[in-house]
Amino acid sequence: MSTVTPPRPADAGFAVRTQFVRSRNALLARADFGDLFVDYYLHLAAQSMKPAPEHDALFKRALAAFVLHAASRPRNELTAWTINFQAPLVNVFLTADNETGAVTGRVFDENVKEGPENLFFADVVRGREEKRRSSVAFTSADPLAAAEKFYAQSEQRGARFFQLAEEEFALVTEHPDCDLAWFQTLTVEAVRALATTETLVPIETRLYRWECGCNQARMLEVLAPAMRQNPDDLFGGEEKIEIRCPRCGARHAITREALEAFVADKK
Repeated sequence: MSTVTPPRPADAGFAVRTQFVRSRNALLARADFGDLFVDYYLHLAAQSMKPAPEHDALFKRALAAFVLHAASRPRNELTAWTINFQAPLVNVFLTADNETGAVTGRVFDENVKEGPENLFFADVVRGREEKRRSSVAFTSADPLAAAEKFYAQSEQRGARFFQLAEEEFALVTEHPDCDLAWFQTLTVEAVRALATTETLVPIETRLYRWECGCNQARMLEVLAPAMRQNPDDLFGGEEKIEIRCPRCGARHAITREALEAFVADKK
């Protein structure tokens, strides 16, 4: 039986505000992530997941950067980041649906591929278009710096991420004719004071919430190929197995009877 928390109302979530910095030609996205971090920790507790402290710190910073990025993108985008760190050896996975505001992710600390460098992968699906993937190598151990490298190399425009308070983060992105001298010398203090030093034009406010949407049916789809190939190896003589959602790590118990019926129905 799934232990996933039922989805909340569509208007639930925390706000990410975007504004245009007039005369500087830059976009500002800013949010306090306290509510999202609370939901993330509630999810970990519900699923009995305890990432190492250093992995947890990486995930929270990556989550903040990812949501600010998503909020500055078109509403019809599905986005996913996979950030591979070699020290510590861990993958951070994040995904968001801009149409619904659902965001989720997890830390992978087992069977992580070792390599000569850190790698940043971004997958994007816009509307009915084919998925696009880009990858960037980076050297920093900080997810914010990794995301800045992704912008510079893959997006081909500048991005600056700032931690303004313990749980408050901001993203400033370069637009055409951006004042680059101003952009490149921005500091945390300057970003905190933008509302008083610059003319900010509101663009929109988006709501995001921690939600995966995984359920029994999706887990059956994940297991179906292995079931068709070798059901005995999959279940190992047991009548029930537990699978964790590859997106959020939520636990789902799947019986052999249910999976057999699912596979038979799909023939």
